[in-house]
Amino acid sequence: MISKTRLQQLAAQHGTPLLVIDHDELRKNFQTFRKYLPRVQPYFAVKAGADPAVVRTLFKEGASFDVASMPEFEMVYQNVKRMAPNKRQQWIWDKVIYANPIKPVATLEALDQYKPLVTFDNFDEIEKIKKHAPNAGLCLRLKVPNTGAMVELSSKFGASPGEAVDLILEADRQGLVVEGISFHVGSQTTNYTNYVEALNLTADVYKEAKSRGYYRMNLVDIGGGFPAPYDATVRPFRELAKVINSELTRLFPPNIEILAEPGRFFVATAGYSVAKIIGKAVRDGKPSYYINDGVYHTYSGQIFDHAKYPVKAFKRGKTKLSAVFGPTCDALDVISMAENLPELQRDDLVYSEMIGAYTYASATTFNGFSYWIAPHTVQVARSRLSSAGTRYSIWPPQRGQCW
Repeated sequence: MISKTRLQQLAAQHGTPLLVIDHDELRKNFQTFRKYLPRVQPYFAVKAGADPAVVRTLFKEGASFDVASMPEFEMVYQNVKRMAPNKRQQWIWDKVIYANPIKPVATLEALDQYKPLVTFDNFDEIEKIKKHAPNAGLCLRLKVPNTGAMVELSSKFGASPGEAVDLILEADRQGLVVEGISFHVGSQTTNYTNYVEALNLTADVYKEAKSRGYYRMNLVDIGGGFPAPYDATVRPFRELAKVINSELTRLFPPNIEILAEPGRFFVATAGYSVAKIIGKAVRDGKPSYYINDGVYHTYSGQIFDHAKYPVKAFKRGKTKLSAVFGPTCDALDVISMAENLPELQRDDLVYSEMIGAYTYASATTFNGFSYWIAPHTVQVARSRLSSAGTRYSIWPPQRGQCW
């Protein structure tokens, strides 16, 4: 956890807008996941926090990686490019899943040399993979319930359970190897029944495949969706883990490898933003503050991820219901219409917590605000750290550093 005093010090040193990623929190979240789901190998969903420093920290912790584009693959690859060729190939084969069911031909051709595990969910994709990435291992993406998820994903991806084995057998007929089944219960899923239903559907597909003569599957990818504790309505992770562990033990023997794709769970609580008041007004009797960050930038998760990031003031005082707007000229750039804030002045600082997931990763250059796009990071002396590695990542890049 980063104190308010430390956030103000960092803002004074680096300027605003500022996003700080606490790498000690990343490590803690990774270790929590491993503690409560010991059978599950976490493949960090790079899209949730596509920062090379974040990837590097999790790589050092022993994470595997879920990538869904070649730039994400390249970000991970930077950590293994100096390995001996055979060791590097083995690491990619074992530690990377390309979990985007629809892939351009150019991507498949680029991936083929690495013999990666890739997802698919339709007959056309089988033909593409056979022609352009025949060395890839396959994992069938299954359509499962996403009831109550903050972001529903089943409408875009996933084979229906009724056609799943037909797809597996067609891939086998074309000389490809389907190694297992994957699914995604939806992002920020607090409905535990989604996992139970998805695991049971997966077990049914396994049984049907065996009944029809296919015995080569040995893994289950339970996807992402593990909820970040944004508020008190989110139950402790250990409760969800208990449900998942029970179903895994009941449905799948120990020789079946279990993967997962946590993204938000690792990075959400590690992020803090600091912004500056650049203007103020009274709109319909309500104090309205304009800050130098917004929904096209660090707060982009409010648009793309349906998340909310309460804006808080460092300054104390009697509060009043207030509005907070971003810096662009677009009326969509509204961070909040209902924040309880003290009276603030130009150049005062505000901050938000739990803003590490799907925020800077989806920032844009709208209105010419381009300084969120690519991080620049450096390491500090290990003697300053409680454990080896980066302490903080700082954005934006022209002021970016790590501690």
